[in-house]
Amino acid sequence: MPDAIQLMGDKQWQEIKSRLTGKFNKMMKGLFRQKGAQLDINILASDEAQEFITTHAGILDGGFQKVEMSDKMRERLTRSNYIFSGIKTFHELNEAFPSMLDENGNKKPFERFLNDVQKINDTYNANYLHAEYNFIQASATMAAKWEQFSEDGDRYNLQYRTAKDDKVRPEHAALDGVTLPMSDSFWETYYPPNGWNCRCTVVQVRKQKYPATEHAEAMSRGEEAMNGERYNIFRFNSGKQGKTMPDYNPYTIRRCNDCDVAKGKLTLSLPDNEICAACKFVQNCALDRDKSEACVSKKELLQSSENFTKKSESLQTGNYFQTKKTLRLGLDHARTSEEVAAQKWIAQHLENLRFVRFSPLGEVKDMTSEIDIRNIKKKKDRGATGYNEYEIEISGETWQLKTEIRKDKKETLYNAFKKK
Repeated sequence: MPDAIQLMGDKQWQEIKSRLTGKFNKMMKGLFRQKGAQLDINILASDEAQEFITTHAGILDGGFQKVEMSDKMRERLTRSNYIFSGIKTFHELNEAFPSMLDENGNKKPFERFLNDVQKINDTYNANYLHAEYNFIQASATMAAKWEQFSEDGDRYNLQYRTAKDDKVRPEHAALDGVTLPMSDSFWETYYPPNGWNCRCTVVQVRKQKYPATEHAEAMSRGEEAMNGERYNIFRFNSGKQGKTMPDYNPYTIRRCNDCDVAKGKLTLSLPDNEICAACKFVQNCALDRDKSEACVSKKELLQSSENFTKKSESLQTGNYFQTKKTLRLGLDHARTSEEVAAQKWIAQHLENLRFVRFSPLGEVKDMTSEIDIRNIKKKKDRGATGYNEYEIEISGETWQLKTEIRKDKKETLYNAFKKK
C-alpha cells in the first residue's frame, strides 16, 4: 500500500496541517486559562479540545473515505479514530501544560507560551500524524477486506502477501505465503498492517490450489518474525475488532489490551494513573457522541425505510415483516449508531440467522409489578405472543437479537446487541 500522504500531494497535506494548527492554537488558548498545579482532565470536554479532537479524527477518517465497507464498519472505525485522537490530545495537553510557566515559576505571556508549544504541535500533528494517517488508511482498508471475507467464512483460505519488492522488511517477508482458514487464530495476531507504513495484504485463495500452512508453523513464523516490544502494538485484527488502532498503541499502555473499559464497559474502576483516567474520560465523550449520532441515524433510517415482508427458512415462523411502526419499536432499543446500522444489516441478511431459543412473553418480568403487568398488556395489545432469540455474525463478531412473534405467525426485529 503506497504512502497515502505522498499520494495526497504536498499542497493538500500542508492545508491539513494548517487547519489542525489553527485548532491546536485555539485549544492552547483554552489550556492557558486553566488554573492549578496539575492538568484538569475535564479540559478534554471543552469546546476547544473537542473541536481539535473532532478535526484530528476527521482527518484520519478521510484516509478511508473512498474505501467500500458497510455503514456499521465505518461507524466503528470512525469511533476508533475519535478515541485515538482524544487520547493523543490528552498527551499534547499534558505535555504543553508545564510550558505555561517560565524558569522562575511565573506564568508566561500567552504569545511566548504559544510559541514554545509549537514544537509539540510539529511533533504530534505533522511527524507523528504522517505515520498514523498511513497506518489508519491501511488498517481501515484491511478491515473492509475482513468484512468482505466474512461473507464467505472458511469457504476460501486467506493468504498473507507482501508487496514483493526490495522495500519489504525481512520480518514481513517471513510471513509471505502463510495460508490459513479465516477462522484460524493466526489472523487475530498477524493480520496486516504489521507495522508503520506496512504494505502487506491478505487475499482469498482456493483451497484446492493453495495448501494450508500448518497452524503451529504459521504461529512459529509469526513469533520469530514479529518478536520484540516494537511489534507488540500491531498484534490486532482491525476488521475483527472494528478499530483502526489497537487499544495498546503509542499513547496508551500494554494493559489496555485486556482492559474492559477500552471495550466499552465504562462502569468499571481503573488503576489510578493519568492515561487510564484520560481513556475513560474520552470513552465517555465518545458515548455521548454516539448517542447524538444514533438519534440522527435512527431518523435517517426511518425516513428511508419501506414496509415489506419476506420469507426466510432461518426464521422459526418462516416469515418476516417490517413497517415504520415496528422499525421504530426496534430502534427504540438501539443505543448507538453501530446498533442502528446492525438492525438495518440484519433485516437484509436474515438467511444468516442461527436460532437459539424461544422466549415466552413475560419470561423475565415480575408479574406482581404494576409496571411489568402494564408492559405485558401493551405487548399483547399489539399482537405479540413471544420472542425468538437468534445469533448472527457481523464482520466476524457475534450479535444476539430478538424477534417479536405476532399472532399472524410473522416475526419482526425487536432488538440487537453485540454478544459480550
